[in-house]
Amino acid sequence: MPVMRTNEWLIDFYHDPVALCKKMTPLFPGVSASEILDYFRMHGMYQKLDKSGTALVDTMKVNNVWTIVEREHQALRKKWKGPDVPIVILPSNTANKKLMRTTNGKAGIAFSDKLFLFVPETISELELKALFIHEYNHVCRLCHTKKPEKSFTLLDSIILEGLAEHAVRERLGRAYTASWTELHSKIKVEKIWKKTILPKIKLKKSHPLHNQLLFGWNGVPKMAGYCVGYYLVEDYLTSNQLCTVDLLRINAEVIANLHPSK
Repeated sequence: MPVMRTNEWLIDFYHDPVALCKKMTPLFPGVSASEILDYFRMHGMYQKLDKSGTALVDTMKVNNVWTIVEREHQALRKKWKGPDVPIVILPSNTANKKLMRTTNGKAGIAFSDKLFLFVPETISELELKALFIHEYNHVCRLCHTKKPEKSFTLLDSIILEGLAEHAVRERLGRAYTASWTELHSKIKVEKIWKKTILPKIKLKKSHPLHNQLLFGWNGVPKMAGYCVGYYLVEDYLTSNQLCTVDLLRINAEVIANLHPSK
């Protein structure tokens, strides 16, 4: 399945985001366009309507946004034996100062059967590839492990994030990994793992503490779960001389060295 032609939708519906999201209701059975819009905006979709859809699409076309993602999708599908899923690309909320500061304005959402990217119109090729690699790695792991997200634990989540960012590092180099990969020293991450994350690894994704520990809120070190996941994946890759593709089907407990005999 090719990248969905949201470039055409944006020309017609940029100033009517509910109508734009209505185009995506087949991907979310039983969910309204308004609910999809709320969900997308919570995850980084544009909000400020200060440019025509045509002008925005023209800039994104000049930057080959849809073509770059299509080519990277085909390359990674082959390399990772990944699924062919719908990929939706939309402008991001560049008015969100936190989003711009932490990720240069890019964000994504991944499911086992679909993928969404929210990007600034001026995104560079390598930043776009880094975002897509991270999110498509999520898709592949979710597909290969066949574990429903509703049954995900905190351990599953941190390994998912750590593996995806190592995939970026492996394909593009350290320079294009997320800033949180170098947020804390290795010694500090080891302490966070043993004292903060390890005692809570069985928390379900629906538990209020899950995201607090994953992102580092309310006194928890910033991006705690992400950093620990990156550290655990790196340790497993190095110890076993493997590549990230080799880990797509391996249980999170094994990667975290909690059940090394399995």
